[in-house]
Amino acid sequence: MVACAAEQQGKENGRRATQTGIASVYGGKSHRGAKTANGERVRPDQLTAAHRNFPFGTRVRVTNLRNGRSVVVRINDRGPFVRGRVIDVTPAAARFLGFSGVTKVSLSTASDLD
Repeated sequence: MVACAAEQQGKENGRRATQTGIASVYGGKSHRGAKTANGERVRPDQLTAAHRNFPFGTRVRVTNLRNGRSVVVRINDRGPFVRGRVIDVTPAAARFLGFSGVTKVSLSTASDLD
């Protein structure tokens, strides 16, 4: 897993942070109604995600490196809890990104994302 760890580098450039790694889908029908780490209900139809470190409410552009599609999600949960993964996205976000299961992504966050 050394290669995966090397791909999960993050860097700070003033107000922007970037990271590359594996994304997975979570929050499907089996999670509906459960609470996220910030106390919201899981909503598979919303563009939200789980990240280990980004503050709740952070807007993150997730880009699928396999097809170039991107979407902006709001961090409202903690995770992923599987080694080698950097973000868990809802099924709605995964549809925008054009994947199911897992895919390689880049993350970028900036205070000017609206």
